[in-house]
Amino acid sequence: MSVNKYNAERYADPTTYAALTNVEREERAAKKAAASQDIFRPLVYICSPFRGDTERNISRARQFCRFALDSNAIPMAPHLLYSQFMDDNNPEERYLATHTINYVLLGKCSEVWVFGENISEGMAREITLAEKRRMKIRYFTEEMEEVQDEGNRDRI
Repeated sequence: MSVNKYNAERYADPTTYAALTNVEREERAAKKAAASQDIFRPLVYICSPFRGDTERNISRARQFCRFALDSNAIPMAPHLLYSQFMDDNNPEERYLATHTINYVLLGKCSEVWVFGENISEGMAREITLAEKRRMKIRYFTEEMEEVQDEGNRDRI
């Protein structure tokens, strides 16, 4: 919107012009500041244990997702979603979830974040697939501290 220097009667109105120009300038600055907060957030695959102590593992996976979100990423944790309506004790459904659905979702992500001290069999398959796809893999301790040296991968 362009501010007119003249009023409705065609007389110069510098006070109104200056005020409205300042309002427009502030609106543009506010829009620009808001747009700068829309940063890129990568879609990250949350790789953490599920079987065993499922109640604890689900709770931890939620914490890992929150950590990813707070780290400006979009978390994808299939084991949180599909456990809501699929039966982990049914071998056919478990295979569908762990070999088909998870692999498709992993391929949609730009990074894989591995959490925890112990790498389960399912996690190992996901890590192997991510390595084959040459995806960026980041390792974190159970306390969500990143392990910088890949040589420490076996010791997280």
